[in-house]
Amino acid sequence: MKSVEVLFRLPALKALWTKLTRTIPPAFLAAMGLGGAFCLSVTWDQSHWWSKKEDYSFGWLVPLFVIYVVFERWEPIKKALVGCAAPDSPRAAGLHKWLFRILITCFLLFGALFFLLGAFYRAGAGPSYPGTLAITMGTVGLLFGLLLTNTPESPSPVKSSLLADARVQLVALFTFPVMIWFVSAPMVSVIENQLSLFLLHKVVTVVSFVFDMLGMPVEQEGNVLVLPTGRVGVAEACSGIRSLTACLFAGSFLAAVFLDRLWKKITLVTLSMMFAFCTNLIRSLFLTAYAYNYGPEAIEGAVHDVAGYAVLGLTVIGLLCLLPLFSLKLATDADLHSETEPS
Repeated sequence: MKSVEVLFRLPALKALWTKLTRTIPPAFLAAMGLGGAFCLSVTWDQSHWWSKKEDYSFGWLVPLFVIYVVFERWEPIKKALVGCAAPDSPRAAGLHKWLFRILITCFLLFGALFFLLGAFYRAGAGPSYPGTLAITMGTVGLLFGLLLTNTPESPSPVKSSLLADARVQLVALFTFPVMIWFVSAPMVSVIENQLSLFLLHKVVTVVSFVFDMLGMPVEQEGNVLVLPTGRVGVAEACSGIRSLTACLFAGSFLAAVFLDRLWKKITLVTLSMMFAFCTNLIRSLFLTAYAYNYGPEAIEGAVHDVAGYAVLGLTVIGLLCLLPLFSLKLATDADLHSETEPS
């Protein structure tokens, strides 16, 4: 404890603390600091899977992107804190007030419960899908609960609905830094296997159908395509689960940074998943066509890997090209009339 007091006596740290507490209430700043500690624990737990499973190797970028988004939103966060403490700050009233209290209680109670369960499970069984999922769910609940509990009070608030509550609007700025940990956490093995098998079946079926339509005979035997030049087995890694998770992460980040409306964010995230499936399908068609002409052995090694990375790059470029479309505004007749009127 004395060492902490000595640290805060240092001029640089003391000046930094004074500057922070002048713009951000100490209680909310402490909640952010405690939330950062929980994020470090999730990073440590999930890093095992980031290094072991290629499908989740993008997870190493998650902590960096979380810090970037919080830094990028620092000014809006400070303005939202000022709005929470203002005399006319909106506050949930009536039934919405009770819903707000129930929401906080659920976040803190279930968050603590899941985090402890995940921590005990990991301590006993080591890294595991259920343990990582429980720790992630617990951290998300605790982060939302801590932030909502430590928002500034208003001296004379005005009644509003739950969604219009200034505290909810403030914590909504932390949606990406909190929820993105679900994307970087491996899904429960049963769900992941079923999703992978579903995508794999769809890819093989579509590839077989396209080649039949083109007059190039291909026989489907489960996940194996029988070509005139040999048999090509479509492995589980070709299901597109890796593209799906990586593109979901990329779409969520781009939506959080560049888009302001909720419907735009949801649309971009949905399109990112659709792009992941479509581009992986194009990759499968290319590899099958390559094997059709040069034999199954020709797609092993560099051709297979280059095609996979090209798919990810193509998807990210496609998402970046979509961003300007969300900024377009259709001009109405009134707007056109006002532009043509002489000043």
